[in-house]
Amino acid sequence: MPLDDASAAELAAAAMVHTAACHGADRVAVLSTSPLAGLIAALGGAVLTEHPCAPEQVLGPRFAGPAPDDWAQAAYVLLWGENNRVVRTPDTPWVIAGRYKGQKVVAIGTHPTRLSDETLVVRPGTDGALAMAMGHVLLKEFFLDRTPFAAHAMERTDLPSLVRLRAREDAYVPGGLLGRGSDRLSVYGGEAVEVLLPRFDDGPGVLRRGVPVLRDGDELVTTVFDLLLAVYGVARPGLPGVWPSGYADPGEPYTPAWQEACTGVAASRTLKIARELGVTAEKTGGRCLLVPGRLETPHADTAYRAMLALLVLTGCGRGWAQASGTGIPLVPYLCLHACGEDRADVGALSWALAEGLFARRTARSVLLEAVAGGWPMAPPPRVLALPRPIYPLPPDVDLIIGPDDHCDLSPPDAGLVAEAVARLAGRAAPVQEGGPPGGGRMRLLVDHAWMHEYGEALPTYRPPGLGIPLKPTQLVR
Repeated sequence: MPLDDASAAELAAAAMVHTAACHGADRVAVLSTSPLAGLIAALGGAVLTEHPCAPEQVLGPRFAGPAPDDWAQAAYVLLWGENNRVVRTPDTPWVIAGRYKGQKVVAIGTHPTRLSDETLVVRPGTDGALAMAMGHVLLKEFFLDRTPFAAHAMERTDLPSLVRLRAREDAYVPGGLLGRGSDRLSVYGGEAVEVLLPRFDDGPGVLRRGVPVLRDGDELVTTVFDLLLAVYGVARPGLPGVWPSGYADPGEPYTPAWQEACTGVAASRTLKIARELGVTAEKTGGRCLLVPGRLETPHADTAYRAMLALLVLTGCGRGWAQASGTGIPLVPYLCLHACGEDRADVGALSWALAEGLFARRTARSVLLEAVAGGWPMAPPPRVLALPRPIYPLPPDVDLIIGPDDHCDLSPPDAGLVAEAVARLAGRAAPVQEGGPPGGGRMRLLVDHAWMHEYGEALPTYRPPGLGIPLKPTQLVR
């Protein structure tokens, strides 16, 4: 016999209050898109998020995302990935309001939304290749040919930070940050060395590029900016290594012609969109917005970082239209609490010159190591609220609130649940408070041993292919 709304709310509230009192509030878990998420977060429960980890890595853990009216004020909007939610949610009026002001909307994806002035259809899993090629254009035309974003880069990014180089084979590889920055973006003009960088489009390969260097005692150092130019293949006279001959070179990453073979997007259109983004950001002081959607690749984290780099380079730091994924990532949570031991070798994704940090390691073993080292992870849930079916489910849940037959209770009205919680707890209904956006520099180099091991310390492209349940790079914050 179905429950009425009040009874369902009372049952859900009683389960939450009892579990919090007897087992701890973090044994009540909720997916962040559930209507109950705010209430459970205010109780101290575990909020599970499906947001990508990349915004926290690049923009900082307290990035709040743009305000609603920033949508209407944006001069240029990229709807990237599966973004059907944009045309079905309260965000829609803000997008429409912006269109009346002359805002241009570009949709990018395998099946992009029709709410756009221009559409780029990419092959599944290749979004990162397009983003890297756009970054190539931005670096060439807005940092070498002209420098409209130089002051922003010096003040708000890690591009002038100094990076150690380690000798490897007959060249060098990037090491860790030196802990201080240069007084200029580049140290170009003196000594130069060849560096070895990861390449995944042609198997786990190696790019041979050159960077200018300074000597710091017995160490060679360069800047993040100089490394970034090498990664993207933006050549400068006198540097060693193998470089693209220009935008039309299809053989060297990451030119517009190279990405065309990956994505199916014409090189000319890649150039056009990159230039429009750069010019619009320059003229409007960074009023460009990127709305991320779901990407069809197990390497979505690397694609998101390549997309974020476009905003960092153009001074659009508030333009990522999604708050940071504060909470506990859903996939690691399920891997720890709902999945058995897997035999996937996470070392298989390491780059060609890796140190063997993950050799013959499973995703679960790496996850347990991260949790032991202080990475946040709530215990298995006793009460779990989900807005959509998710499998596998943790085995020892007393009450599952959700939309399908595997659940014990259909989602009740969130307001009624909050009132019932307040009555049962004998206090006012809890209210979730949001934190302010954090400061600090935006990071294009994520200096962490796991990122270096995977060849993902700097933006890169990984082609679509078999992934693993949990990439260790998704545990870096």
